[in-house]
Amino acid sequence: MQIFTFLPNFATLNVENVHKIMINRELIRIKIVQLTYAYYQNGNRNLDAAEKELLFSLSKAYHLYHYLLALIVAVSKEARKHYELDTAKAKREGLPLPPSKFADNKFAMQLEENEQLCEFMSTQKQTWEDDVELVRKLYSQILQSKIYSDYMDGDDSSYESDRELWRKLYKAFVMENDELDSVLEEKSLYWNDDKEIVDTFVLKTIKRFEPENGSKQELLPEYKDDEDKDFARKLFRATILNADQYQRYMSETSRNWDFSRLAYMDVVIMQIAIAEMLTFPNIPINVTINEYVDLSKIYSTPKSSGYINGMLDSIARHLVGTGVLLKPMADKPKKK
Repeated sequence: MQIFTFLPNFATLNVENVHKIMINRELIRIKIVQLTYAYYQNGNRNLDAAEKELLFSLSKAYHLYHYLLALIVAVSKEARKHYELDTAKAKREGLPLPPSKFADNKFAMQLEENEQLCEFMSTQKQTWEDDVELVRKLYSQILQSKIYSDYMDGDDSSYESDRELWRKLYKAFVMENDELDSVLEEKSLYWNDDKEIVDTFVLKTIKRFEPENGSKQELLPEYKDDEDKDFARKLFRATILNADQYQRYMSETSRNWDFSRLAYMDVVIMQIAIAEMLTFPNIPINVTINEYVDLSKIYSTPKSSGYINGMLDSIARHLVGTGVLLKPMADKPKKK
């Protein structure tokens, strides 16, 4: 079996269906693709160490989630500092007082007082005080934006308006910010890969905030329960420990596919997909296939998704037909 190596660009997947937990199975699958590929690239393979790296990588994504929420707080504090200076100057010079609408943004102030965010950040060495210049630059960019001017000129002073402002600002100035990405990459090698997906969790969190919850507003928990952590461990171990058997399944069912043209990442993705099909009886086969076909569109070659879709379908049917896979196989949709 000849496999051509393809070095992937580990940009993270843009997950649309974000659940009410931070580390969900979409994120776990992404991390396992990354860590499995890295495991085979690493000459000194230690499964226990690799598993710890997987769980640590997931925990770093959760840290980034808090850190990006804390960035909103940092910018808001900068705004309040400027407001206080401008107010003092206006009083000295007998000028009209500056508007306090942005400095007193109700959502941002609630986030600043959030007990879970404060508790988490109190345990971390990294704070935005270490990058005050970036915070000031971000604040300056916001002041010059139409989003800001429309907000300040508007008559709506509701909590909903304040919350929506920060959703818009986050999308405009945090999600697509090369300078911020560089700063995050310097702080953690994981964060550059994680940011795109974590951004979706931050936006979800902003949307979920309600004024009546005050400082006790719940942030997204790291895991729903031990089930998802076990899912990560079991899937990763099955992928590595049964690699030879899974690749035999690929060879046995690849007659209609040009297996030699598969990128190395394609083999890794299919190996994980087979592990999931065989290890987790409650996950439908078609769900597994669709998840990994989508991942191949991000991590592998432009033509990979078609190969992987066809091969995984063939492999699943072979495993069901031979009694290895004991769950139903959905019929192929009829071509129109």
